[in-house]
Parts: sequence; C-alpha cells; structure tokens
Amino acid sequence: MTTSRPAPVAMSCGEPSGIGPELAEAAWQALGTELPFVWIGEPAHLPGTVPHVVVADPSEAASAAARGLPVLPLAIPGPRVPGVPQPAQAAGVVESIARGVALVQEGACSALCTLPISKQALAEGAGFAYPGHTEYLVALAGADEVVMMLASDALRVVPATIHIALSEVPAALTSELLEKRLRITRDALVAQFGIPAPRIAVAGLNPHAGEGGRMGREEIELIVPVLEKLRAEGMTLIGPLPADTMFHAEARAGYDAAVCMYHDQALIPIKTLAFDRGVNVTLGLPFVRTSPDHGTAFGIAGQGIANPRSTIEALRLAWRMAGSLAPASPRTSDAGTHA
Repeated sequence: MTTSRPAPVAMSCGEPSGIGPELAEAAWQALGTELPFVWIGEPAHLPGTVPHVVVADPSEAASAAARGLPVLPLAIPGPRVPGVPQPAQAAGVVESIARGVALVQEGACSALCTLPISKQALAEGAGFAYPGHTEYLVALAGADEVVMMLASDALRVVPATIHIALSEVPAALTSELLEKRLRITRDALVAQFGIPAPRIAVAGLNPHAGEGGRMGREEIELIVPVLEKLRAEGMTLIGPLPADTMFHAEARAGYDAAVCMYHDQALIPIKTLAFDRGVNVTLGLPFVRTSPDHGTAFGIAGQGIANPRSTIEALRLAWRMAGSLAPASPRTSDAGTHA
C-alpha cells in the first residue's frame, strides 16, 4: 500500500548572526530531495555555499529541492554579521517562527523545525517577552502545558524539572507535576511516535532510588503513588529505578522513553550516547516541533565548521513524526558508535 508523503517541514531561520543559515544549507546538502523542507528567512543571509531556490509556497519545496535549498523569503533588514546579532533583525526572527507555526496550523507544512535563537538578542531588539522558543510556541498554539523531550536513536528522555537549581528540585517535584509529565509523554509516544502501548521508565530522585527510604523518601511518598495511580489506568510504567543503572544498553531495550526527575539526570545519558545527534522535541503542542539540541554558536558562526548532524536528525524526526516514515524504536546495538 502506498502512503502519501506529508507536506514539507517548515524551518524557521533562527538567529541570522549564528550558525542557523549554515545549518540550513548543510541540511539541504545532506538530505536533498529525500526530505523536503522550506527555510523561512532572508535569502541574503544564506552563506551561498550551496544553491537556493526561492519558492512562493511550501508546496513547491519538493520539486525545488532538486535544484537547491527551498527558501520561503522573509524580508529581514540588514546584512548577516556572523557572531554579532543585529537588533533590527530580531523582529524578523520572531516573524519566521510565527510564520512557520501558521504554515503548520493551516496544513501547508507538516511540522516545524526551529533553528537556534538568541533570547537576549530578541529581547533587546524586539521586546521578546518569552523565556525562549517553547514558551512562544505555547502562546501561538494556545497549548495548556508542554514537555521537553530529548530524543535520539539510542534513547528518549524527559526531565520532570528543567532549568532550576538542584537544591530546588525536591520542592518543585510535586505529584501533580510528575503526573502531567507522564501523561503528556505517554500521549505523545502514542500519537506522534506511533507506539500504541509505550513503556516508560521512571527514575528515582535519590541514589539507589532511595533504597527503601534509607537514602530519601521521595520515591515512597511521591513517585510510587503517582505510578500506582497511572498503572491502574493502564499505563506501563517501570520504576522508580536507580538512575545509575537504567541507561545501559540492556536496560534501554526494555522501555521506549525515560522520565527523569531533574535536568542533568536526563541529559547526561543522552548527551553521552548521542552528543551531536540529540533532538529537542516539544511534546504537548497540537503540532510537531523539533529543534537541534544546541545554541547559536556565535563563536564559530561564519566559519563553515558548524556540525549539522543535530539539525539533520531534527528534520528527520519531524518528518517521521509527521507520518512519512515508519516510527522507529530506540536502537541499542549501535549506541555511541557514530561520529
């Protein structure tokens, strides 16, 4: 049976002074017609190391990709100055994101892949009032709550708490928060990753998952009751598990995603296994959004040395989640073997 290909992926331009324009060109060079996407930005900001094709509509991206990087032009004033953000360009960067969301919402594009932005540059140049990309996307989409997932072929992880001090984690980690994180993760694995009965591993907070209360009682008093409640509803939850033994290859084969209690508990294993291949996925939005797992890299912008691997993987995952490719479970046999 032949399945129809989804619409192209929309790619926002990211910070023009960062490595975003280089990543867009490198991604097209690697993917060609394999995966149609359209970059939304100022054509003059592209480095010009590969050809680009200006399109009037995303529907032209698939045919244009045979000749160059498909570009949906967005006028952004001033030249690109690698490493030096230009305040006058900030409004255009914000508009690129908004236009990408609109294209996905109206069905002209199947998913959104966002290139890195400089929050400081947007705040200074456009009065951007959001802490980052995700909060702006939530506002545009009218979503209630979202979850950050870092995904690779080897592992998918979700941190229950994110950018807070480690000393603040126990107080921030509430039953309500953990339950919401688990529900959103499960729903996304079913709806967007195509896993009908996902298995979710849950890390403990303390060493040895508390060791029966001898090293902390959060597992007994907080985590276990949430897991028992959700298991009674039919969710497959494994844990709470000691975080130091749940990420080796044999353990990873037993689950589809891991929910961890704090930032580093989740990100250290995936960055160790897939440092340049991890993809940031926002779960809970009414559309697919992925992003490379790195920043603007002002220090190397314009030098042509930026590694596009995470961007390429972000596009591939967005395309797969949008329905073109058969959903794949994390692989364990080749974890950590790719450059």
